[in-house]
Amino acid sequence: MTRATDGTSPQLSHVGHQMSRMSGLRALMNDIATSIEGDRAGEWLNLGIGNPATLPAVAGMWRRLTRHAHEESFADAGQYGPSRGAPALVRAVADYFRSRLGWRIGSENIVIGPGSQMLCFVAAAVYAGPGSTGTRRVLLPMTPDYTGYQGLCMVPGGVVGTRSLPMPEEGRLFRYVLDLDAVARYPDPGMLLLSSPGNPTGRALSPAEQDGLINIAERLDVPLFVDHAYGHPFPQIGSTQAPPVLHPNVVNCFSMSKLGLPGERIGFAIGPERFITPIVCCLSNSVLHAPRLAQAAVAAGLRSGAIDDAVSTAVRPFYLERRLLVEKLLNSAMPPGVDWRLHASEGGMFAWVWVDEDWFDDLALYHRLKEQRVFIAPGRSFFTDSPRPAEHGAQCFRITLSVDEDVLKEGIRRIGRVIGQAGPQHTPRDDP
Repeated sequence: MTRATDGTSPQLSHVGHQMSRMSGLRALMNDIATSIEGDRAGEWLNLGIGNPATLPAVAGMWRRLTRHAHEESFADAGQYGPSRGAPALVRAVADYFRSRLGWRIGSENIVIGPGSQMLCFVAAAVYAGPGSTGTRRVLLPMTPDYTGYQGLCMVPGGVVGTRSLPMPEEGRLFRYVLDLDAVARYPDPGMLLLSSPGNPTGRALSPAEQDGLINIAERLDVPLFVDHAYGHPFPQIGSTQAPPVLHPNVVNCFSMSKLGLPGERIGFAIGPERFITPIVCCLSNSVLHAPRLAQAAVAAGLRSGAIDDAVSTAVRPFYLERRLLVEKLLNSAMPPGVDWRLHASEGGMFAWVWVDEDWFDDLALYHRLKEQRVFIAPGRSFFTDSPRPAEHGAQCFRITLSVDEDVLKEGIRRIGRVIGQAGPQHTPRDDP
């Protein structure tokens, strides 16, 4: 066997090539690194980032809970634990959802993972790809959706999406229409997956839409994974029309990330035992289990009611106020004569902007803003099939609501200025 010693790339497997390709999520992570590393890191205005806002009340809660975990659970947390999750957290999750939503669940219905992103990745490995009945795929019922979903599957073309029609609404707003008929027509999905409220749009499922997706999953006998990273019961960033439901074909995913703990990578899924058990097995064979000290802190937060208090008194009011501020800033900063719209939002921590002009290109805007020390998330990163220039997906971009107010104000001011300078003479660039 020979080894490459001249700096050339190693021989990668098909999976290696698939997982090494540039994706929207990799681009966002690269931008995060750029904005916090090096001598000029402080000059960047990162409006593309997915971090939640640093709220004093929430940060204080996690400091207290983590201190308590250190004092009470450090010895146990330093040891290997069950792949399903720390028993204390599994019990706390079961008790919480029994009391809040009336769910009859036990430990067999729960799995704790190192972030809901990893749980979705494991689910894609378990329920999509080549199998005894052919190749099945992860189907996103509505795109745009979370850019991290694009890199879930280790099989090329393993993630597909149903394009949603943008419909203008009153004023500067628009909304996507979920095409249930198109979802129902898709051949042989292995699983359905979507976020609600959605990232990047903030759009939440209606009860009728949720019922429609459940009916499709039930007919096909595949799992419907619903990612509640921004929704009910925490962090409840905005209102949720259709609360999570317990159903034989539904797996509900929850996360601590947007509740102020993104770096600790704690998420969990609740669903039927037949869908949860293979995920537990896969965790055993990959990452073993989620970080145990953070699990102890989350368990204490659920049991004590501290998490519910932080949601109602700090998280929800902050993002409601920020959404109103961003609408005001965009209306002030966007140049006159440009046809732009903001997606109507039921929740989430982002603003999704559509510039409905043939000359507008999201990557051109991304690169011009990068020259101005501003990061945004280009729209095409949130679609499974990358749109071409002048198509809808290439006319959109995402900005966060969670950065400091001064950063938000100056960043949006520069966005408006750059769009005003661009006009029809844009030159598309390669992917970031």
